[in-house]
Amino acid sequence: MSDDTTTSVNVIAVSFEEGSSAYEALTNLKELESQDQIGMRGAAVVVRDETGQVLVKDQVTDESFVGTATGGLVGLLIGILGGPFGILIGGATGLLIGSLFDDDDADDTESVLAEISKSIRVGHESLLAEVTEQSPEVIDTAMVRLGGTVIRRAADDVEAEVAAAEHAQREAKRKARKELLHARHDKHIEHIRARIAELMAKLHRHQKVEGASS
Repeated sequence: MSDDTTTSVNVIAVSFEEGSSAYEALTNLKELESQDQIGMRGAAVVVRDETGQVLVKDQVTDESFVGTATGGLVGLLIGILGGPFGILIGGATGLLIGSLFDDDDADDTESVLAEISKSIRVGHESLLAEVTEQSPEVIDTAMVRLGGTVIRRAADDVEAEVAAAEHAQREAKRKARKELLHARHDKHIEHIRARIAELMAKLHRHQKVEGASS
């Protein structure tokens, strides 16, 4: 698909009632790309298992995105949604918003990652893809034929939240390490104080024995 000022780069998440439809949908996207109706930077059929992990069942990788699991933004997205942080993102509590964004209206903001994460259900294959398209109707029509429900968000918005989520994960790990070091330091101090108290007690007893014998 040739670049054009009217094209937009989006991330789509498509959920299906029938798992096999996700594989057919991926094939359809490849066909649409070969027909130059859309561009595709990366795509994957994924499923969430009982532990909350997001597993890649099939994938298409743009060769220009070598080095990531499924290529580009889709690979990064799967990495976030499939980790422990992704489970929080997908939860009904909306923990993502308050922890990632400092905007005054953050509580009223719909999280892009939360929407995408909730569309990936346990035991149901879903399709994730980063696409360039001139009109949403092309993909929407193809997905509707397969019984798919499409969530479409601007790639820039997804990138922003992925970056924020990665930053939050790093901060959480850093804080956890800091807390562990503090706990280890406090335990070390307590051990030293206990040892000093023990030595002082022994010294006190020794002095009492010497005083009694003199």
